Amino acid sequence: MKINKLGVITGLALGGLVACSNLAMAQDQKPNGGRRGGPSVEQRMERMTEDLKLTDEQKPKVKALLEDSQKKRQELFSDSSVSREDRREKMRAIMDNEDKKLKEILTADQYAKHEKMREEMRAGGKGGKKKGGDDTKKE
Repeated sequence: MKINKLGVITGLALGGLVACSNLAMAQDQKPNGGRRGGPSVEQRMERMTEDLKLTDEQKPKVKALLEDSQKKRQELFSDSSVSREDRREKMRAIMDNEDKKLKEILTADQYAKHEKMREEMRAGGKGGKKKGGDDTKKE
């Protein structure tokens, strides 16, 4: 009987440790800017700065634009009175506005590269290949 009690106590102690460690790990993770699974403004800035070779003049403009878009997205998702269809339309408008303003800030080459990066992300990540699908583009 003592062995069973000892086993139960040990199991509870180990279970508590596992639960606490999972909570601690969850707290250490950086917020992703409010988007489910999406990159934060800082992550997007880092990637755009590196991949598009943003100039010192472009960086603050792009960052302000990304922050504004992120704020609008967060407001949209926090408003539970908006229907799914309305939310989709408003999200599309936010994305179109961001895209229009980016086109004004970036050079033609940078914008073309940005568009290519977006298409790759839509196709399935940094590598640009869909999981388990055909890699050829159909037009």
